[in-house]
Amino acid sequence: MEYLLVFIAALFAGIGTGLAGLSAATVMVPILIVLCPGFAGETGAYQATAIALASDILGSAVTAYTYAKHGNIDLKRGWIMMACILTLCVAGSYAAWLAGNVVLGGFTLFLTFCIGIRFLIKPDTSREETAVKGEKLTPFQIAVSLFFGVTIGFGTGFVGTGGGMMMLVVFTVFLHMDLKTAVGTSTLIMTFTALIACVSHILIHPAIVMEKWDILLLCMVTATAASLYSARFANRVNNRTAGLVTGAVLTVLGAAMILITYRNILVTVPYFEGTLKCLLDFVLYVIPCVIFILPLRYLTKIPSHVFRKMLHMIAFTCVAVMIQFAQCWQAAALSSLVIAVVLYPLLALLENRSWFGHLLVEKSSGEIKRSFLKLFLMCTAVTAIAWGLFGHREIAAASVLMWGTGDAAAALVGIPYGKHKVHLPHTDGKKSWEGSIAMTVTSAVFGMIFFALFGYPFAKTLCMVLPASHMGAGAELFSSSEADTVTVPLSIMAVLILVFRILS
Repeated sequence: MEYLLVFIAALFAGIGTGLAGLSAATVMVPILIVLCPGFAGETGAYQATAIALASDILGSAVTAYTYAKHGNIDLKRGWIMMACILTLCVAGSYAAWLAGNVVLGGFTLFLTFCIGIRFLIKPDTSREETAVKGEKLTPFQIAVSLFFGVTIGFGTGFVGTGGGMMMLVVFTVFLHMDLKTAVGTSTLIMTFTALIACVSHILIHPAIVMEKWDILLLCMVTATAASLYSARFANRVNNRTAGLVTGAVLTVLGAAMILITYRNILVTVPYFEGTLKCLLDFVLYVIPCVIFILPLRYLTKIPSHVFRKMLHMIAFTCVAVMIQFAQCWQAAALSSLVIAVVLYPLLALLENRSWFGHLLVEKSSGEIKRSFLKLFLMCTAVTAIAWGLFGHREIAAASVLMWGTGDAAAALVGIPYGKHKVHLPHTDGKKSWEGSIAMTVTSAVFGMIFFALFGYPFAKTLCMVLPASHMGAGAELFSSSEADTVTVPLSIMAVLILVFRILS
């Protein structure tokens, strides 16, 4: 098990290095110290740091070579920082030994996460003020290079970080390099800093090589291979794709490292464990469903609108299940919010692929990512209002379920059989009476079944479900195709709560 964890740590460390110049220590040190028993004890952190630095040597070297082949290195603007970092990293390494069991600073982890979010929001780093390669540094930029060169250099030796994230910030923000040039230049510097710091660590504590040679070899090979392939990918794609992939990787890695490093603290945070359980339930529900329906898209002649509604059914049923089995409303609401935050940039990354729109039956550009964002934000709101404010867990789940089943029925009946269009004021004239009736009936049937499963009296359930299903169908008629994801479930929820409280 320990070897598997070491392999995973080295793999993701290499990917981070190749894409964004991320130091291997940022990923590897927390995993090795926290999850691997072999790195417990007084010198565990020091040994983990040395192994991460050793992995950085070849990983950064092959990354820098790949970026150099594509002309994405500007050492003329980075030589001052390089000189300062090389000088100070030895002092930092010796100070780490004197300090004892030093763990990678949390600042680097949070910086990784924040930079990842930044690239997801603005993936294309091309800008008018990007410096020309080899352009002379201004006096301010020289001062910045000296200051950060000294601090990053000491940090490289002290906590094992090659300064990749800090150099990325300095090069892009202060020295005006584009993302690829910043990564190429920083990894070139990291090659030498990692070499010096690693040699210093081993000379100070030679037992690293003797006791952990197998783990050292596994990490170096895995990290180097992952760095090479991810660097090749980053240099072959355009700036926007490179920025999106870099942002996704850094965000996930930063969040994962924060969870691993501070897990003992986080488990004491209210609703943390409940939220993780909801997210796990979500994943365990979605993965089998996706595995089941994907072959239908490519191996059968299933109509596009039918497959689209199957995807919708997976989405809304997973939310209803998550709500119904959540430990508390806060956990369910937070889980929906987390899923929205994670899915939106992921879908934005994939939407330009030729297969994406065909597979998910996208009606217009960006429609899929907007729909999923609205869905999970709506579920957050429904959970907070129906369960959190009024204390009705079942109503929160039923609102989503009644909307989802009704919406699917409206499309499955209305598209092939909808001959009589609705031409009421403020409607778009595309929806049919047949689809609207199908939505009302289906929504009511599933609402009755759902409440019956949880012991609600038949008469009370009937009085709640009938007006709610009619309200949902009415809201769907007068809402645009993208707005109904929000308006319909909220309308159903409002009626269910109102009738329930009147009858109570």
